[in-house]
Amino acid sequence: MHGKLLPLAGLYLVQGLPYGLQSGLLPVLLRARGLSLTRVGLAKVLYAPWLFKLVWAPLVDTWGSLRTWLTLSTAALGLACGLLAALPPAEAGQAGLPSTVAGLLLLLNLAAAVQDVALDTLAMQLLAPSELGPGNTVQVVAYKLGAVLAGGGLLALVPPISWALLFQLLAATYWLVAALAWVAPALQQLPPPQHSELPGHALHLWQDLLAVPGTLWTVGFVLTYKLGLACQTALLFPLVAPAAPLGTRTVLRGAALLSLCLQHFLGGLVTTTTFTLMMHCSQLAPSALQATHYSLLATLELLGKLLVGSLAGALADSLGPHLCFCFFLVVSATPVLYLGLAPSILA
Repeated sequence: MHGKLLPLAGLYLVQGLPYGLQSGLLPVLLRARGLSLTRVGLAKVLYAPWLFKLVWAPLVDTWGSLRTWLTLSTAALGLACGLLAALPPAEAGQAGLPSTVAGLLLLLNLAAAVQDVALDTLAMQLLAPSELGPGNTVQVVAYKLGAVLAGGGLLALVPPISWALLFQLLAATYWLVAALAWVAPALQQLPPPQHSELPGHALHLWQDLLAVPGTLWTVGFVLTYKLGLACQTALLFPLVAPAAPLGTRTVLRGAALLSLCLQHFLGGLVTTTTFTLMMHCSQLAPSALQATHYSLLATLELLGKLLVGSLAGALADSLGPHLCFCFFLVVSATPVLYLGLAPSILA
């Protein structure tokens, strides 16, 4: 299994770098150059390629080999970083992110999203059903580690190293990983790609995806499994209410922070288990549909988290913190009850 997990760990680690870079490092650099919070927030639009993975997932399923897709997408990440090294994120006092830099960051996300489709498909092909648990643990831990290194880790190196040197190092890392992916024995030993044609009509493709055993139930679960975490987050609103006495408020804030630590720990366990479930379900699909099928589940998983986050803020404003918490306390039981309806084929 080590021959499978080590390449997956390295690839998932570098896949987490763009997210950490844009969620941790870039906002700090843009604010330091005088950009408004509104302009910094608009940079989140550059994550758009991650929501459209279903557009190119069928190409990964039917054209070329996974080894080629992984090598080219990782090399493209290096190219984007190499070009970013020649451009500052923004001049002092500039109103927004330069269009060239924004375009390169969009290319960075596109390459990372393509790599994500190919890498998840590689994991499904490499890992036996009994290896999905360890494999997805490696996936989550390596991805989060890459995000932390590119976010907080790189912040510790700025300003000791410049923007240009930073992206030169990232480019060199990506090109090295691309070369290693090309020569990795685990990727060379993959079975030859099966160039089965996908249904020509989008409606037929959706019908084939939803016809995979366990898909409809899994879709419902990935859209709702984060509701319990939303309940935990909503707990912060009443606990830190300014109306409480100062001493009580301090104790409650401490309890809230401890509960958040527990939330992150349990959230990691639940996320790893959910990704294992998603991968197991996608392995039930025909080989020519597996990348597209998993991309569908992964996109809905991301959409579910975004919807829950948006709903929590809207309800807190409209219902007030106490009613909001009670609402999430009730709906957080939905995924637990929903587990009782899981089809036996996913057990």
